[in-house]
Amino acid sequence: MVLEGSSEALYPPPSLELRPSCNKSQPSPPLGSGSQPHDSFYQGDKEQVKYGELIVLGYNGSLANGDKGRRRSRLALYKRPKANGVKPDIIHNISTPLVSKALSNKSQHSISYTLSRSHSVIVEYTHDPTTDMFQVRTAKPERPWVETEGGQGAAGEGGQSAQSTISRYACRIICERSPPYTTRIYAAGFDSSNNIFLGERAAKWRTSDGLMDGLTTNGVLVMHPAGEFVAEPAPGVWREISVCGNVYALRETRSAQQRGKLVENESNTLQDGSLIDLCGATLLWRTPAGLRRTPTLKQLESLRQELNAARPQCPVGFNTLAFPSLAQREIVDKKQPWVYMNCGHVHGYHNWGFRKEKGGGAGGGGGSLAATSERECPMCRRVGPYVPLWLGCEGGLYLDAGPPTHAFCPCGHVCSEKTVQGWSQIPLPHGTHAFHAACPFCGTWLTGEQGYVKLIFQGPLD
Repeated sequence: MVLEGSSEALYPPPSLELRPSCNKSQPSPPLGSGSQPHDSFYQGDKEQVKYGELIVLGYNGSLANGDKGRRRSRLALYKRPKANGVKPDIIHNISTPLVSKALSNKSQHSISYTLSRSHSVIVEYTHDPTTDMFQVRTAKPERPWVETEGGQGAAGEGGQSAQSTISRYACRIICERSPPYTTRIYAAGFDSSNNIFLGERAAKWRTSDGLMDGLTTNGVLVMHPAGEFVAEPAPGVWREISVCGNVYALRETRSAQQRGKLVENESNTLQDGSLIDLCGATLLWRTPAGLRRTPTLKQLESLRQELNAARPQCPVGFNTLAFPSLAQREIVDKKQPWVYMNCGHVHGYHNWGFRKEKGGGAGGGGGSLAATSERECPMCRRVGPYVPLWLGCEGGLYLDAGPPTHAFCPCGHVCSEKTVQGWSQIPLPHGTHAFHAACPFCGTWLTGEQGYVKLIFQGPLD
């Protein structure tokens, strides 16, 4: 999945070492250390206010082909030069044939609730000078735009494309422009005509005060951490957010017509560590305060060099192992460490020790580096997956800057002990009603008793 947002929201943190395309009339911000304050992007600003960052799970720092323009795996939301937020204003009860005429004013934001073939309710929105609005849109790499009812320019929640379960206009995020810069999330986003259209099949209803509210076809789910995300990581409860920002218990399935029960004591306010699931992409919200406690790309590189400086050795071949550079991904290096997932013993690569899988043949030989069969560890004789180790490159997914001593099972992404323990407890949505813990760096479902393993390195014999 790929995120697309307003270009004003896409200035990446300097630690990514990326230079996005910008308005030619404005200078590009200098890129420096990720631990340093952001330089002003707009002329006249002494310090740019950052509301927070959205990080897409499963990309480990960047898209496969690199973060380019508005397509990236990480979005930083900054205070805009001028407020663009909107708030509800006037409600119209109107016959359906007149809806298109009522929505023809592209300068007017509105939400249309189709109650029947002959009756709709349109809520007009007016400018709110106290807030900034950001919209999250998603697309598959092989299919840049997910078509919805009415074509590419309409956010029609009633006619989702069969090729995707995720709406192009997935959600909108509203940030208060004054401290403490409270950030709230709402389901659905305004399309290119500044409309949100909830068709007959979308769940919708009148509230107790006579207003309208509704849910998108496949829902926008949010889970706030039960405690402080970094200090005491513990999962909360997944909830669904409505178009008006109210919080509901989950439906029986993602697209069920019947909404869940209203949860009155919870809110749509994002906090550090809040997870947002768009039925196809899961995002992590990090606040500036939370990000200051995570490692920068420079710090991750230092940790990699420290690991390599210890000269870990293969306990069988006695060859020195080395983690490849953070820029080298998906290409296994001949010196790269490999691990037996069921015990944690770290070795160099070898093509022996295969064991027959149930119902399958022996996988010995072939020279392939792919871990297609179970292997027996020569140190402890435990049989299990044998995979290469990769350092987690997305610092925003870390819960601390501790040493990389553990790896997720079965993918082999390496990070700190606190990070693997925290993420192994978080059930992430999968499909229409399933939940499963997964590696935040690659999205692979976690396996094994704990979902992670402590790495056992052998130092140099000299």
